[in-house]
Amino acid sequence: MVRHGQTDWNREGKFQGQTDIPLNATGLQQAQALAEKLACQSFEAIFSSDLSRAYQTAEAIAAIAHLPIRQDARLREICQGEWEGMNLFQVIEKYDVDVRSPDRDPVGSRAPGGESLAEVAGRMVEAVREIASQYPDCKVLLVTHGMACACLYCATQGIPLTDVHDYIPENATPVVISLN
Repeated sequence: MVRHGQTDWNREGKFQGQTDIPLNATGLQQAQALAEKLACQSFEAIFSSDLSRAYQTAEAIAAIAHLPIRQDARLREICQGEWEGMNLFQVIEKYDVDVRSPDRDPVGSRAPGGESLAEVAGRMVEAVREIASQYPDCKVLLVTHGMACACLYCATQGIPLTDVHDYIPENATPVVISLN
């Protein structure tokens, strides 16, 4: 799986969630470089989140791999609800909550109108298991988002979701997972 290339909101430190933000110029360059890096890989299929930043990244890879892109909304980023478009300091100021606090339940809590890490992990695992059943013993590429990647990685590797923030990949970075 890979995380999409950079967006302006990534650069500005804003919570994107499921707001549909496109890649910026750097992100488009990152997507192309990633596509060239993955050119030596042989994928049976490419699946992408339906959000444009992931889909644009998938397009660069698909052009070189000569594969169609299959969109799956379950590969979307965590829904951050009312926090989308805000940075961490704005969230702390407006909602009087510090998402970094050790007293906060990192797995079950959510932004107002958003979803929890447990919910993201659940839908990502469901999507991947379904995709894997369609492509048994095949190499498939997923183009998704930072927190979605981290949740899936932790869930498939037996890592507690409380540690998920340690596994968020950089933009346009591949992460390999294997399902048993």
